[in-house]
Amino acid sequence: MDQDNDGNNLIRITREAGAADVGQPLDLGLRVRELRKARSWTLEQAAKQAGLARSTLSKIENGQMSPTYEALKKLATGLEISIPQLFTPPSEGQVTGRRVITLRDEGTHHITATYEHDLLAEQLTQKKMLPYRARVRARRMEDFDGWVRHDGEEFLYVLTGTVQLFTEFYEPVTLKRGDSAYYDATMGHNVVSTSAEDATILWVTSLA
Repeated sequence: MDQDNDGNNLIRITREAGAADVGQPLDLGLRVRELRKARSWTLEQAAKQAGLARSTLSKIENGQMSPTYEALKKLATGLEISIPQLFTPPSEGQVTGRRVITLRDEGTHHITATYEHDLLAEQLTQKKMLPYRARVRARRMEDFDGWVRHDGEEFLYVLTGTVQLFTEFYEPVTLKRGDSAYYDATMGHNVVSTSAEDATILWVTSLA
């Protein structure tokens, strides 16, 4: 990322998009159903795993009966969790089931003096990660107007070519296709291409 269209701007835009979801009170039946579906189990599979009748599990999931302590123990054992976890919702509320697909060449394209960014998964608001593909046009540190810094942590994966990763507190390192780096993004950092062709990389920046 560079000073013309750097991570600070991308992260700010992402954080400002959408409104935060409001958590709902825990529904035990819904919680059990979510845990079952997270394992891709049918009612029959989950009931067998827990040692319960299919009809019993169905009634629990639909709020038609309150499970006994013995049934709760069986459920927890079958789901391979503790009993308290049955009553503990995910930290950000119930499972949202969000998903978005970005096909090749569908990401929004941003061209700057040092990088070309293709923003991915743009349709999702309130993301905790900002993924994007970048073509590294910069060839030397002098191409940048100082260090790039922004909140969060960052993961870099080289897709094609080779790059040199400069970080404020470490010696420069050369990364080739298949190599990766994970680093504190508040630390100054820049990336330049060192291969004959401009390198391409996948960048994922945390937003939380």
